[in-house]
Amino acid sequence: MAFSILGKRLAASLLAMAFATSPALHAGQVGLIKIDGAIGPATATYINRAVDQAAADQDVCLVIQLDTPGGLLDSTKQIVEKLLSDVVPTVVYVAPAGASAASAGTFITLAANVAAMAPHTTIGAAHPLSLTGGDEGGGSNDVLRTKLENYASSQIETIASNRQHNVEWAISAVRQSSSITADEALRKKVIDIIAPDLPALLKALDQRKIGSTVLHTADARIVDIPMVPREEIFQMLWRPEVMFLLMLVAIYGIIGELSNPGAVLPGVAGAVALILALYMAAILPINIAGVALIVVAVALFIIDIFAVTHGILTAGGIIAFFLGSIMLFNREPAFRLSLGLIIPATIVTALFFLFVIGAGLRAQFLPAKTGPQTMLGKSALALTAIGPSGGQVMIEGEYWRAVSQTPLPSGAAAEVVGIEGLTLQVKPKPEKHYG
Repeated sequence: MAFSILGKRLAASLLAMAFATSPALHAGQVGLIKIDGAIGPATATYINRAVDQAAADQDVCLVIQLDTPGGLLDSTKQIVEKLLSDVVPTVVYVAPAGASAASAGTFITLAANVAAMAPHTTIGAAHPLSLTGGDEGGGSNDVLRTKLENYASSQIETIASNRQHNVEWAISAVRQSSSITADEALRKKVIDIIAPDLPALLKALDQRKIGSTVLHTADARIVDIPMVPREEIFQMLWRPEVMFLLMLVAIYGIIGELSNPGAVLPGVAGAVALILALYMAAILPINIAGVALIVVAVALFIIDIFAVTHGILTAGGIIAFFLGSIMLFNREPAFRLSLGLIIPATIVTALFFLFVIGAGLRAQFLPAKTGPQTMLGKSALALTAIGPSGGQVMIEGEYWRAVSQTPLPSGAAAEVVGIEGLTLQVKPKPEKHYG
């Protein structure tokens, strides 16, 4: 009997120890990524990979800390589709204080299983023209704007309904560009949680049921899922500032090569930069009017080098370049260039064309300083009578065969007007006579 009781107690102790060391009872793991900036192709790739990695690592959930002014429609659509696939429970956390989930960020926040915000943050302003970079207006553009608005409002209605968020407000965020604070968002059931920091967020998420899964996050370990090098490079390159600089390199390089033939390096650098800029233009929201103004500016700079306009065309080029740079990405607020980049670029470009390109182009039209062409315009002394059949002249102490359509007597002054091989073409120069 005693051995039986002792055996039961030992078995119970061993079982307790087994459960105590079992991974199932250990605190879970929460994946974390941070998105700070405009939503683009690199962002979509990063989020999609992070969702798959969190699922593969059997994370309790994936937290996406978000602070964005908006982004591209295609990239946003990819992210939303991934979040709605429910591969792993997802939490979008608009943070830190002062952050916003504007435009594309609104769609992404509402698409998560749990929408959370830090105090003093905002969400909204999801009008489709901002989200997609629509044109400014005009007949067909008005129709396009209406189609985009209807598409975006139906999409966000589906998202909000799927995640049981405030559908009416979600539609107003698209149609009226409504924007609200975190407190208002919680009160209107746009979001689920307000949390000042990540530990508070995990405590608020603890025991929350998502589908058939109950989250255990109170003591969960937070594991960052960083960008891989390829994503970091794309994130760095797919920016309007980079494309703008590539465009400038293309302009400087190609025009520099044309004004100084044979330099090679400027032409190669310009061609490579042009190809990269065109490739990025297929992704970034470019305004054609801005590109046209920059092209006009370059043309004005070049023309003013040869035309006697006293700098009027250069002034016009500076204005056109400045306005074109401002308009280049104005179809998408999240990708607009700052004046801190535009103003220096305008000044450098104007100086580049005035001094570097101007000097190169003028050098091509200077009189020749070496070779036979240097003899054009010089005076010569007719040593013999010169006619169409030829004669002999002396120029700078050298004897040359010469021909003239107008006969010249011996001792007459002549002017060199052309050269063919070793024969000079001359004409009379009556104002000066050698005798």
